[in-house]
Amino acid sequence: MTLKHIKIIGHRGASGYLPENTLAAFSLAIEMGADAIELDIVPTKEGELIARHENDLTHTTNISQFPEFADRLRTKSIYGQEITGWFTEDFTLAEIKTLTAKAPPDLQLGGTVPAPAVVPTLQEVIDLVKHQRTAAGRAIWLYIEIKYSAYFRTIGLAMEEPLVEILSRNGYNTADAPIAIESFESESLKHLHQLTQVPLVQPCLDLTSTSALASIAEYATILAPCKRLIVPTDEGGHLLAPTSLIQDAHQAGFKVYSWTFSNEKMHLAPEYKGNPEAEYEQFLLLGLDGVFSDFPDTAVSVRDRLHPSQ
Repeated sequence: MTLKHIKIIGHRGASGYLPENTLAAFSLAIEMGADAIELDIVPTKEGELIARHENDLTHTTNISQFPEFADRLRTKSIYGQEITGWFTEDFTLAEIKTLTAKAPPDLQLGGTVPAPAVVPTLQEVIDLVKHQRTAAGRAIWLYIEIKYSAYFRTIGLAMEEPLVEILSRNGYNTADAPIAIESFESESLKHLHQLTQVPLVQPCLDLTSTSALASIAEYATILAPCKRLIVPTDEGGHLLAPTSLIQDAHQAGFKVYSWTFSNEKMHLAPEYKGNPEAEYEQFLLLGLDGVFSDFPDTAVSVRDRLHPSQ
C-alpha cells in the first residue's frame, strides 16, 4: 500500500517534553518537524479563548499558590462529574496571565522548560504558527479542539461563534485552509458545519458502525478514533488483531488520524517491547493518515523512515 500525506500532529504541542498547550511546547513540536500542532480551547470569564485541555486550572497551573484567588475555589458538576478547583470561566484573561502553566503532576516531562510558561490565547498560538510557518518555509496546520462545548453554552460562553470569528479574521475560513476543528461533541461539530467551511474532525472512543460513519460524514471529513478502536487489546493489555475501521472509514470518505501516541512504556503494549517506534510502524502500515503524538520527533522519524518521499 502506498501511503501519502501522513500527518504528524504535535498533541498539545510536544507535550512529552514541555508543559502542554504552551507556546514553548507548540514551538518545539514545529521545530521537531510536526506537520501540525493540536491545542485545546476553553473560555475565560469574558469569553477569551485560551489554550487549556480543561477548564479546571488546578493541575496545569500554579493557581493554588495565589492566596488572592483562594475564595474562588469551587465545586462544580460538569457532565455529571463533581470537580473541585479553580475554573477558567471564573477568571479574567488578565488574571489567568499571572499564572504559570505546568505539566500535570502525574506526568514526567522529557525536557526542561526554557522559561516560565504562561497560558496562551488562541490568537497568540495563531501568531506563533504564522511566524514559524514563515521561518520554516512550509505549511503548519492547526488542529483546534473545543472542550466542554455544551457546558459552556449553558453558562453563556459558547465557543463556536467566537472561534469562527477569530479564524476568519486570520484567514482560516476556507475548505483548503491549513486548519481543522475537533470536538468529541457531535452537536458542536454540526453547528460548526453551518458556520464554517474548514475541515471538521470527529474524535471517537466508541465502536464505529457503518451507519455511524455515514452519519458522521454529513458534517466531518476526518475521523479520529482512539488507538484501541484500530488495534484492540485484551484485558491484560496484549494486542489483538486489527479491526477494519481504517478501511471502513476510508471507504466512507474519511481521512483517519489516531491518538494518542507516546514514548512512555506504560502506554505501550507488551508486544512492542518498550519500543515506541514499533507501535508507529504497525499503525502507519495499517494505512493511518496521521497520528497525534506527545513525542512528535519520534513520529516524524518513523514516518520518514517508512516513507522517505514525505
